[in-house]
Amino acid sequence: MHETTGFIGLGIMGAPMAANLLAAGHALTVYNRSAGKAEALVRAGAVAAADPAGVAAAADTVILMLTGPAAIDAVLAGPAGLLAVPLAGKRIVNMSTVPPAYSEQLARTLAAHGARLVDAPVSGSKQPAEDGTLVILAGGDEADIAAVEPLLLAMGSRVIRCGTVGRGSAMKMSVNLLLATMMAGLAEAVTLGEKGGLDPAVLLDTVLAGPLGCGLFRLKRDMVVTHAFPVQFPFRHMAKDLGFILETARDTGAALPLGRIVAGLYRPDAGPELADQDFAAVKRVLEAMD
Repeated sequence: MHETTGFIGLGIMGAPMAANLLAAGHALTVYNRSAGKAEALVRAGAVAAADPAGVAAAADTVILMLTGPAAIDAVLAGPAGLLAVPLAGKRIVNMSTVPPAYSEQLARTLAAHGARLVDAPVSGSKQPAEDGTLVILAGGDEADIAAVEPLLLAMGSRVIRCGTVGRGSAMKMSVNLLLATMMAGLAEAVTLGEKGGLDPAVLLDTVLAGPLGCGLFRLKRDMVVTHAFPVQFPFRHMAKDLGFILETARDTGAALPLGRIVAGLYRPDAGPELADQDFAAVKRVLEAMD
């Protein structure tokens, strides 16, 4: 494979996604603000760039997996940013979770520099990122999506075409709203059962035995039963995403009565002990309301 791919953002999700690109044989140049996070990838064959501009200079396609709009803006800006390098003919694939309106503005900014955007957030958390089984929600021109699809399928099991630029982000908003609502509902049901004297393990097994059984509830079963919440998708990221979801609802005029309640449970000002646990720790929020 003669083309080089750039990858910026080597966090919980980004590092295993980049590792899967390498394992699939893609030449990779990487950058992370904390340089130490690139070391394992360099040992596996990646090249570490000193700054985002170095990634853009080396790569034909640049993938972003960052925490949100502020982090993306920081990567774009300044003499060492992506926009400091000629981008004509390059594709930027933003896999970060951002509001649809931001994706649309990002596409316009990149177009002014000759680059094209595919917005391609993911459905899935740490384990699917490691396994390469993420579901990728792609928005953009059909030709651009087709051009980057081999890269996307090195990181995921399926690419869903959602429409034009911004529709990938719109799909992510809807999916994460449902994800947060389902997790809060499960946590509330278990809390009610525990108060009524039920064994949470028996309650979860009952849920999973019938039509309510689903992959999310199976994945979170042991966390809810043991009250230990090792991070797969951090609580603080769900809180951030729910802020984006409410912002999108304001932009579109969508009524989200449940979404607003759930966002109140995933508070962005949660203390560090809660914020850095898995988002299933909403169970602890409900317990603290007694």
